[in-house]
Amino acid sequence: MTEAVSSADAPKAIGPYPQGIKTGNLLFLSAQGPLDAKSGQMSSGGIEDQTKLVMDNLTAVLAANGMTMAHVVSTTVYMKDLNDFAKMNTVYGSYFTDKPPARGTVQVAGLPRGALIGISAIASK
Repeated sequence: MTEAVSSADAPKAIGPYPQGIKTGNLLFLSAQGPLDAKSGQMSSGGIEDQTKLVMDNLTAVLAANGMTMAHVVSTTVYMKDLNDFAKMNTVYGSYFTDKPPARGTVQVAGLPRGALIGISAIASK
């Protein structure tokens, strides 16, 4: 049985999908972009600011489901420019203090609303 999940502290989905889907002990988080949850506006900052906002949005959806970043077992990072990898990686790494999850990182031709980054995740409780 699956259940759509959401958090008011993360931006609403910009398409026909939920912020996440819970099935059993797994939570599949849709890719979050660097949108402010309250205003719905895109971050105008660089890769560090956008990565922080994306990670904060993921954290909010996890928290609404009784989870933390410690429950994340896998992420996929979508980047507009892999030349920003080191900067992204520094911010990303600060959210995983114990055991970082498995991760794939890919460069994409474009992201919604001109974002520099988007990240999806899978968490297990």
